[in-house]
Amino acid sequence: MFERPKGGERAVLVHLNLDPATGKELLQEFTELAQAAGAEVQAVVTGNRRVPEPHFFIGPGKAEEVRARVQETHADLVLVNHALSPSQERNLEKFLSCRVLDRVGLILDIFAQRARSFEGKLQVELAQHRHLATRLVRGWTHLERQRGGSIGLRGPGETQLETDRRLIGKRIQQLARRLQRTRAQHQQNRRTRQRRAIPTVSLVGYTNAGKSTLFNALTGADTWVADQLFATLDTTLRRLPLPSGREAVLADTVGFIRELPHDLVAAFRSTLQETADAALLLHVVDASDPQRDIYIETVNQVLAEIGARQVPQLEVFNKIDITGQPPAVENGPDGKPRRIWVSAASGAGIEALRVAIGECLRNDTVRGWLELAPTHARTRAALFRAGAVREEKPGDGGGYLLQVELPRSEYQQLCQREGLDPSLLGV
Repeated sequence: MFERPKGGERAVLVHLNLDPATGKELLQEFTELAQAAGAEVQAVVTGNRRVPEPHFFIGPGKAEEVRARVQETHADLVLVNHALSPSQERNLEKFLSCRVLDRVGLILDIFAQRARSFEGKLQVELAQHRHLATRLVRGWTHLERQRGGSIGLRGPGETQLETDRRLIGKRIQQLARRLQRTRAQHQQNRRTRQRRAIPTVSLVGYTNAGKSTLFNALTGADTWVADQLFATLDTTLRRLPLPSGREAVLADTVGFIRELPHDLVAAFRSTLQETADAALLLHVVDASDPQRDIYIETVNQVLAEIGARQVPQLEVFNKIDITGQPPAVENGPDGKPRRIWVSAASGAGIEALRVAIGECLRNDTVRGWLELAPTHARTRAALFRAGAVREEKPGDGGGYLLQVELPRSEYQQLCQREGLDPSLLGV
């Protein structure tokens, strides 16, 4: 067995081209991930396989090559650009005599470094514990040298493992309860904005597409930006004034990436809820990236996973200062802006983007008079609780005549829940 070093940033990267069409881009992205985590890349080992090998994932021959590079470069960490099973990770560690971290573990490590808010730290810790729960045996292999029932060979290995499993299970439950309380607070804040008929616009996009730079350009904020993956993790909300005189709330969220760990998606669900509940998504795309179409599809897949695929999108093609393209707006079949080309760094097209956001939000709120029968007292009470009633007059036959203003999605949900015809709302 080997003793794990406590530190160590010298790393050997391992990547298999399971799909030759995207292999080069995935390796480049993985190299950037390793650098974002603070690793010093000493060597890169690549290979081609149609399917992973069960024992090492990379195959015994490739494992020998990796071991030779580890010994040659004196690396103390091997980063594998794939999701390894606990047994594959353990087998590689034994064979290579150094720490092994797969793609999921690397992303979790980056998130742990970048989380700044209390909620963000809780979310990352929860994801790490869920990931660690399947890999506990790795840390206690020196206590497993025992044979069942043999005198003198019974040791504390299994006891320690079970103790750790219970401790981690309790910690996961504790973190989940804390996050539930923060979710309740966020839901209350969202309900307050909905009662005031203030729409939320959420920035989404592949990591390093320029979302935070665009966020600063639109709101005048000073959110930290950097040319690296996952520079921003914690959701930031700022007031967004629109040319029409209305206001919206702009939310800057974590960037997406291919093969985003499911534990992270689950842990960050409350953060990503701002995206699912938004009235409009600004899907930021790096216009200078040749892989932008693949990234757009990746983002849409994650949006579908968190229940935000149905939210209206305005695609914002950023970084036209690199491509040399002038600012432009493309409208969809409904006459509303569908795509816009801007440069958040230089400010080109930012004012046109404000106008486009206002156009997209123009019909997100319904206003008018709603006449309710006396039997719909519960509906009337629900509208008052939501803060949607602007004025009330006596209706015919003892009914209610209400002037209401509320988000269209909330109005549609109310009509469906109360069995009302949405066309009853008159101007």
